[in-house]
Amino acid sequence: MFAAAPLLLLLAVSPAQATPITSDDELRFGVEVAQKGLWREALFRFEQAAALAPGDAKALNNLAVALEQAGDFERARETYEKALQAKPGNLYIQQNYDLFREADDKRNRQKKKKKKNGGR
Repeated sequence: MFAAAPLLLLLAVSPAQATPITSDDELRFGVEVAQKGLWREALFRFEQAAALAPGDAKALNNLAVALEQAGDFERARETYEKALQAKPGNLYIQQNYDLFREADDKRNRQKKKKKKNGGR
């Protein structure tokens, strides 16, 4: 009975299962789950993609979108800005950032208005 345990451990660490995951793999999977509305998983995948390829504008843009969906607006803004630094002039990223800024500015104006009116 105890002899079977080492064999199971060896099978669990076999080289066939140790293929490295790339940033593109994480991006693809992140997009798939985001399209299904699974934003927590998408956020995790885009964070992994950005960690594997820190200067990849596509990974940073997707991460920013997921952060926005998660309500982490400060990090979303920073990440959009990093994406634009990585690929200046990219219209797709610029459009996403512009839409984000417009919505974020509106949220901030509403917060200020509520504070001014005593939280109502």
